[in-house]
Amino acid sequence: MNLVRTESLTKVYGTAAHPVHALSGVNFAADEGEFVAIMGPSGSGKSTLLYLLGGLERPTSGKVWLRDTDLSTLDDNALSRLRRTEVGFVFQFFNLIPVLTAEENVAMPLILDGVGRGKALARAGEALAKVGLADRGTHRPAELSGGEQQRVALARAMVANPALIFGDEPTGNLDSRASDEVVQLLRRVADDWGRTIVLVTHDPRIAAYADRIVFLKDGQIVDENRLKGRGNAEQIREQLVKVAIRPLGD
Repeated sequence: MNLVRTESLTKVYGTAAHPVHALSGVNFAADEGEFVAIMGPSGSGKSTLLYLLGGLERPTSGKVWLRDTDLSTLDDNALSRLRRTEVGFVFQFFNLIPVLTAEENVAMPLILDGVGRGKALARAGEALAKVGLADRGTHRPAELSGGEQQRVALARAMVANPALIFGDEPTGNLDSRASDEVVQLLRRVADDWGRTIVLVTHDPRIAAYADRIVFLKDGQIVDENRLKGRGNAEQIREQLVKVAIRPLGD
């Protein structure tokens, strides 16, 4: 069953005289518990699609549906509430607050949503335990490695038990070992907790963990690869190259 889907999604930046079509009529869907990777050349619209799916931006035309909710019908306050409760985000740069501990960073979305501080911190501790950082809750970001900071960011994305987690190049700032740890956790979030993961990545090795890869080029979906078990990174890399050099419409 589709958790999130789009209908003729289009996003145009710039002016009427000089429009930039970031997305053009994209129809995309991700099912409950599915792990989808989005790949494509630079400027293909990957991050734009992610931000529209997550309600961080509004489309020029077309629709985004989260379950039965058409996001275009929500005002800014309702959209903010939906992002806090139904959606989690993990970005390339960890966006942690330097003066707060790991536990306080993870608790922040709950506190902003009106949860009492004690309860929020308790749930933050549970989320940190899920990502293997039960003993690092009192550490500030500067006292953590890059991989640990990204796991804190993942715990923060999960703390409100959202149905959908978006990752925008979440391993792009990490070494290979830390990258593997983060993507394996994302795989577990889908497999063990039934959350839907939509991940933008340039790295075929990371995309190989997904159930399905969607390839974008010039704002359009041009190919798709359903993986059976762990994918082959070299084959994914070859497919990405073909997508990059193939003319649209072929």
